[in-house]
Amino acid sequence: MAFVDEVRVQARAGRGGDGVVRWLHAFGMDKGGPSGGDGGKGGDVILEGVRDLAALATYRYTKKVRAEDGEAGGNNDKHGADGKPAILKVPVGTVAKNRATKEEFEILEEGQQIVVLRGGPGGFGNPHFKSGTNRNPEEATPGKTGEAGDIEMTLKLIADAGLIGFPNAGKSSLLNELTRSKSKVGAYAFTTLEPNLGDFYGFILADVPGLIEGASSGRGLGTKFLKHIERTGFLIHLVSAEQDDVADAYRVVRDELKGFGRDLEGKHELVVLSKIDLLDGEEEVQARIEALEEVSGAEVLPLSIADDRLVKTFSDRLAALLRSKE
Repeated sequence: MAFVDEVRVQARAGRGGDGVVRWLHAFGMDKGGPSGGDGGKGGDVILEGVRDLAALATYRYTKKVRAEDGEAGGNNDKHGADGKPAILKVPVGTVAKNRATKEEFEILEEGQQIVVLRGGPGGFGNPHFKSGTNRNPEEATPGKTGEAGDIEMTLKLIADAGLIGFPNAGKSSLLNELTRSKSKVGAYAFTTLEPNLGDFYGFILADVPGLIEGASSGRGLGTKFLKHIERTGFLIHLVSAEQDDVADAYRVVRDELKGFGRDLEGKHELVVLSKIDLLDGEEEVQARIEALEEVSGAEVLPLSIADDRLVKTFSDRLAALLRSKE
């Protein structure tokens, strides 16, 4: 199923069932007392968190959802059945917004349920209107309409660490190496067209599609994937050794994080010089490391997927960093 991270649906909670006018049947009497049941409550519209990143694709073509109406009351004070809710299964990390009221809801855990639209209450049957002066009321009330509105749902991935950098910086290859994920890799821009996740010793790593200059204003894959960085614990910033100017490549991505806002640039960052096997000798590697350390103000880790020793060193460092943040 295709990865979809933004959808909008027209949702309506159920209408409450009507209260009714009914009578007990007593011997020799037409009316032995009021006995009309209350109407059932209309079904709610509910979000439920699931561990399925593709769950929002369900609503790509299903644009309208509606909960069941409550049933009308019955004889002998029988309460009408409540309407069944409409349960929208959404990925953990989804933010839903009622476009009319601007109210927002967040799903942060699997199995978590949040009512976003409430069903209407059922009406009252005629026993509610009995009084000392009105012993045989002919009155009942209808059920009320449930809430309705356009619900906008946006997935923002929740991950312990996010891999960022230019297209072809080696993010997908690193994710595959560390987590045995099966992210697509290739020697062309925007190999990754959707975020990929992998399990690294119980921690979740997210490969966020490549950023380019102008991404924060919508260029390339633009803001579509910048938002996925918001909920990552920290960033693994890969700069490819193929770049002629690694410092400039680093600055461009950092500027896009700052331009997008939401304090993305304030996240802790692990800086990596990737693909060092493509350079000629240690001197060239060291020169690029020094250039990156100067612009980032941080230690830079050299890495090549082709070098098991470097992968092991990086893996150990990453695991220690993740555990320190538990």
